[in-house]
Amino acid sequence: MTNTICFYEPDEAYGFLSNFYGAPLRIDGKAWLTSEHYYQACKFESMALQQKIQCALTPDEAFSLSREFNREVKSDWLDIRCDVMRHVVGQKFQQHADLALKLASTYPADLVECSHCDAFWGTGKSGDGFNKLGHILMDVRHQILVQDVLLSNPGTHHC
Repeated sequence: MTNTICFYEPDEAYGFLSNFYGAPLRIDGKAWLTSEHYYQACKFESMALQQKIQCALTPDEAFSLSREFNREVKSDWLDIRCDVMRHVVGQKFQQHADLALKLASTYPADLVECSHCDAFWGTGKSGDGFNKLGHILMDVRHQILVQDVLLSNPGTHHC
């Protein structure tokens, strides 16, 4: 039987799994306060709007700005949003070894974003949402664990 780890708020026990958690990133030469900042900025073509979101003081502000300008979201956003999320979540754990260790330590639990307002990235109000963020985190965790096995047993794997 696999246990479940629910996360949502960045200040809770498993809050490091949240995109609102304070884990600064550098992606393509730019600094981002959180993965949420990066994700929200990627919704837009406008460099000025991306920069405005990048400079938001909090992830909540970055999120609010993206809602404020929702009419300017890229036309293909729904098609690429999972790839963008997978990229930024991967970068977060690649750039923060301490968080990668914490993520790895959650194995084999199911990771579930217990968001009552988002049935795509989380569970939604009814609790039966898609939990896409949880699935991406479990994929990243798998990559971390496989990489750790390969690094700790260098002579045992062949191409």
